[in-house]
Amino acid sequence: MVSASLLPFTFCLFTFIVNDQIIKSIVEEMEPALVGRSMGKVFQLARLSLGFDFRTGDGRYLFLSVEPQPSPRMYLIARRVRDLEKQSLPSTSFVMTLYKRLAGAKLVALKKDENDRIVRFSFLAETLAGEEQGYTLVAQLTGRAGNLLLLDERGYVIDTLRPPRGEGQEIGDRYTPPPDPTGGNAPHASAPFERGTHPSLSEAAEDYYATLETERAFKALAANARARLKKEVTQRLKLRKHLEDDLKNHGDAETHKRIGELLLANIATAERRGTSVLVTDYYAEDTPRIELEIDEHATLQEEAARRFTRYGKARRASEEIARKLAEIEKELELLETRQSELESIVEDKDEAALDNFFGEKKKEVLKSHGKRKPPEHVPGARRYKSSDGYEILVGRAARDNDHLTFRVARPYDLWLHAADYPGSHVIILNPTRKEIPHCTIIEAAQLAASFSQARRDGKVDVHYTQRKFLSKPKGAAPGLVRMSSFRSITVEPREGIERI
Repeated sequence: MVSASLLPFTFCLFTFIVNDQIIKSIVEEMEPALVGRSMGKVFQLARLSLGFDFRTGDGRYLFLSVEPQPSPRMYLIARRVRDLEKQSLPSTSFVMTLYKRLAGAKLVALKKDENDRIVRFSFLAETLAGEEQGYTLVAQLTGRAGNLLLLDERGYVIDTLRPPRGEGQEIGDRYTPPPDPTGGNAPHASAPFERGTHPSLSEAAEDYYATLETERAFKALAANARARLKKEVTQRLKLRKHLEDDLKNHGDAETHKRIGELLLANIATAERRGTSVLVTDYYAEDTPRIELEIDEHATLQEEAARRFTRYGKARRASEEIARKLAEIEKELELLETRQSELESIVEDKDEAALDNFFGEKKKEVLKSHGKRKPPEHVPGARRYKSSDGYEILVGRAARDNDHLTFRVARPYDLWLHAADYPGSHVIILNPTRKEIPHCTIIEAAQLAASFSQARRDGKVDVHYTQRKFLSKPKGAAPGLVRMSSFRSITVEPREGIERI
């Protein structure tokens, strides 16, 4: 069994304004898929992100987000309805208003405002009296002013997703777009993503923002690791300073001993002057007379005894502090090495090593954070070689699947599994992290279909995603995973490539 969930849609730590041309292109792409369709369920995917079911029949949903970071955005997503339901939060009052006004309403037009990042969804809904009533859902994809607004047929604001601000944005106002802070002189923003090899611009957008989330999570984990190491270094530097101050306060042990012996040797000849005493320094070559500070209320014997006591304490403290200082120096050297290891991991973008940096097996991970060699033997797995030369591993039993997915596979390896059928986990090893050829994906998908309970079907849907988008639900049975992002491909079950 395989379950999936939708990625959170609060992706990035920086602001990016999606440009006018990107929005226009996505609207043109969505128009034939949505116009003429009826509004179904609305999913509250995040505080300011919604999913709309237009009953397209192909498993695609409209995703609209007015989150300021990384930017308000809009595109189609391919999901299973149960995954959207699992991801959904309790509906806000705005979503309840949409249900009340637009449930079953037909989308009759989808247009983008000229030279503005505003998209208008025009609906016709049937009233209880059987009359048609018009509504407009306005998507303001305008940075900090991003918002979703529902308008009546006269253009007055009925409700908003975010608290409205400004004239023409308040509930009850006749709607007017927010003012352009640049006065129409905004520089042309470069596109954050391109369609490239993706089947659609929507898929390119989703992949782009998923990548941003992965990068954000990696940077956050790296920053946390750096902060933790820095804290440990700071603690040891403070402890070293305190120990050095303690050593200084104890004084030199040999000096205390020498003064004590001079006081005893000069009992008969010493000259006292209040808090000082003149004695002969028998340790010096010309035995000069020197002045020592003492307690004016103590005898020379008592002062000598106090000096011998301080000598013993200073000697013991000196030995103990020296031992602790040596330990601290070793720990600081180790932390410096760990900091260098961390920076190497961050530079190599090794997610597995970073995840385990403070774990029990951190030394083994740190030694192997470079390029990986394919495993020579994986217990419980069949091994194949694709026509493009990629090694493909196929799990045998449920526990073998778990081991293969969560112990052998690395973040950029590709994971495949027959959709909605029990079966083997299939891994395409990708040590170079380059894009895996489509032919190899098809061959691996055929293996996933062949080693599943759908093997006798003529065509089988197979889900595939990078290993980094998989997680293990707490307490789940062996072989069960959760996917945060995935794609699907339909293939014929077959075992048509070389087995190693």
